[in-house]
This record gives sequence, structure tokens and C-alpha cells, in this order.
Amino acid sequence: MSHENPVFDCKQCGECCVGFGGTYVSSEDILAIAAFTGMPEDTLRSGSCQESANGTVLAVDNENRCVFQKQKICSIHPVKPRMCREWPFIPAVLRQPGNWRLMGDACPGIIKDAPPETVYEQTLAELQKTRPGFTPEKATAPADAPDKKPLHSGQKG
Repeated sequence: MSHENPVFDCKQCGECCVGFGGTYVSSEDILAIAAFTGMPEDTLRSGSCQESANGTVLAVDNENRCVFQKQKICSIHPVKPRMCREWPFIPAVLRQPGNWRLMGDACPGIIKDAPPETVYEQTLAELQKTRPGFTPEKATAPADAPDKKPLHSGQKG
């Protein structure tokens, strides 16, 4: 187990870069990737991104791997999108603690038996690093989901 993180120890297996569903990218992410790769923004958008119903996502190859994954390594690691930087500390973990164990089925770095309180605290701390001003109340679910309240209100119970 990592001494830096009691709930996650990245194995650098590259499995977090597999699967269609979309790694959402912001305009800032696109500009950073374009600058890092030396690729013109419009070329990046047309060749390495796709539009989904909810926004722009990084494209995947014919094996459903991110187009920027090369031999299980992220070729844009220094400027990877916020969504990638946050993994596995995503807002869904604050809403539904069971997500941690489910994610652990696909990610060998997730310590599935970590205490839920520790997972919650670590997830919140990590999200606050990438999203200044983030609070648990901002971890609301989509409007069509039944779990509209954050998992933890600061009370034990």
C-alpha cells in the first residue's frame, strides 16, 4: 500500500484509459493538450476528440483505449484532462460509497477494503485539489438519478 495514499496505490496498468463512455475534456484541457503535443487545436478536436451528448470527449481507438495511451502509458500525462487527474477520486464516490468497490473491480490500484470514512475523506481532499472551492454538496447526482443528496454530511452514523 502507498504511504502517500491509504486508499489508492496506482499500478500504472493503464486500465483507467480503457472503455467507451468518455473522458470529458474542457476547452482548457484541449488547449493544454494541443500546446503539449504541438498539434493545432482544430486538428486535435477533429482527430482526437468526439462530441457526446454531454460535451467533448477524448476519442478511443478500435480497442476502446484512449487515443493518447501508448503502450499502457499516457502520452499526455503532464497535461492530462482533469477527469484523468482526479481518477479514482470522483464525485460519484461521495454520493455512493459502493462505487469505490465497483471501481476496484476494474482498477487494481483501488484498495477495496479501505474504510469508507477514509475513502470519503481522501476523495474529498483530492477533489478539493483539482476543484478549488469544492464541497460535498457539489457532488450532486444528475437530475434523473435517485441519489440527489451527498453521501456524507459531516455527521457520523
